[in-house]
Amino acid sequence: MVIAKPLYRPLKLEILYYLSIRIKLSSNEKQYYLNLKKGYEGEREFASWLKDLSDNYIILYDVLLEHNNSLFQIDALVLTPTIVYLFEIKNYEGDFYIESDIWYTSTGNEIKNPILQLRRCESALRSFLQSCGYTLPINSHVVFTNSEFALFQAPRNQPIILPAQRNRFIKDLNMNAPHSKNYTLAKQFMSAHLQQSPYNLAPKFDYNSLKKGIICATCGAFLSPTKNVQFVCEHCGHKEKIDTSILRSIREFEILFPNKKITTNIIYNWCKIIYSKKTIRRILSKNYMIVGHGKAAHYVPK
Repeated sequence: MVIAKPLYRPLKLEILYYLSIRIKLSSNEKQYYLNLKKGYEGEREFASWLKDLSDNYIILYDVLLEHNNSLFQIDALVLTPTIVYLFEIKNYEGDFYIESDIWYTSTGNEIKNPILQLRRCESALRSFLQSCGYTLPINSHVVFTNSEFALFQAPRNQPIILPAQRNRFIKDLNMNAPHSKNYTLAKQFMSAHLQQSPYNLAPKFDYNSLKKGIICATCGAFLSPTKNVQFVCEHCGHKEKIDTSILRSIREFEILFPNKKITTNIIYNWCKIIYSKKTIRRILSKNYMIVGHGKAAHYVPK
């Protein structure tokens, strides 16, 4: 297989992860963060399903498109010269059932019908393909990746792939593998993909409101000061070189404050537990490029 667009952790999920550690999120913000996290974990699981696909399949993950003044998100696409596979990925956990095309949790709470979501996405995708000059058939499925998911009373012949069908699903795809790759269509998707959604649902925050310090790469706990060459997390025991930890914190600062200038003083304050500004200056000078002079001096990526 060829991965034309790899799966990365979404920027909004990364921002919410950092904010969940440094400020107190509201209950709605926390639930939104947890939903994003669970969705991304489901997409990662599905990506692991596809790792053994035939070489002539081209895969794109997490594609955001705008067509006819409407945005639509595609979890995963598998392209061939003769057919397009569309996948809506769900990481649901627990028991669910269907009555009269309405989906419910085991406690009787109604949820959005994922089949209807799939059909809307399929319709938008078909219109997009036609605008690009393609009339390829679309084979679409809702994929449930969580092994703890169970669905009852589902009608037959629904476009659903359950965890227990994983191996058979991959085997069927490989049996029908194409003899060539559709690079042209993949490039058109990549060209049309929007890097960021115009709708930013992250909570409002500013530099002064965030708790300062370096967080553990493994568990997210705040690290304690050290005079050694590495940090040891008191919460989980994870060890990491000081330079690596500081570089992570600088990257976090860049993500949260893309419009702020990177200076020795602000990173020293951001990391908080570093004793010497010389350490910060050394790491910045080694990994970034300094521009400007005097008080206007700041660092930018090389």
